[in-house]
Amino acid sequence: QVQLLESGGGSVQSGVSLRVSCATVAFGHPNYYMCWFRQVSEKERGGVASINSDGEIFYEDSVKGRFTISVDNDKRLLFLEMNNQQPEEEAKYYCAAGRWFKVHGDDLKASVYTHWGRGTQVTVSP
Repeated sequence: QVQLLESGGGSVQSGVSLRVSCATVAFGHPNYYMCWFRQVSEKERGGVASINSDGEIFYEDSVKGRFTISVDNDKRLLFLEMNNQQPEEEAKYYCAAGRWFKVHGDDLKASVYTHWGRGTQVTVSP
């Protein structure tokens, strides 16, 4: 059974860096994409950064230059390094994974991911 387990959330001050991690269990598609999403309260979950098995990376515009997504395939870990976070980015961050069919354009869309973690809360104070 596939499991995604996020960790590393917490409370930080605006401008301080934080890294969240996602451990994957039993997810072994050779063609995959993985993505970090964030959700505030009952709002729609939005894609932040994605990476696929070809190493291609996509970022949501507002985080470009500040957030970095990376993957350790040997350890089956996905990371999101977040720099210069702002209070409005306080959210629950979710890790998602899915089989990639080598088609682009939907890498940051929740609908294409079939496996989800339970999320980790990130609180950003001014």
